[in-house]
Amino acid sequence: MSRICELTGKGRMVGNNVSHANNKTKRTFLPNLQNVTLMSDALGTSVKLRVSTHGLRSVEHVGGLDNWLVKTTDDKLSLRARRLKRDVRKKLDTAVAA
Repeated sequence: MSRICELTGKGRMVGNNVSHANNKTKRTFLPNLQNVTLMSDALGTSVKLRVSTHGLRSVEHVGGLDNWLVKTTDDKLSLRARRLKRDVRKKLDTAVAA
């Protein structure tokens, strides 16, 4: 399982450990990923995703999972999140049309 947030696309970064003697060795910075269950209001179901804590705060700030998916571009989202976005948008379009 890759260490990439399914909602924001945030992944690992590479940098250096720098010692007191200024020796540099490569290291990785991993995102703080959490397995969370988010509720989709449009679909009426809960969805399990692997999300960074930054992404989780962003979802709460925007007003929920459905709003986040509608506003976010597809290139940041994982395949599962893109499918979820398609289902949410389809459900919202039918609700507006009715």
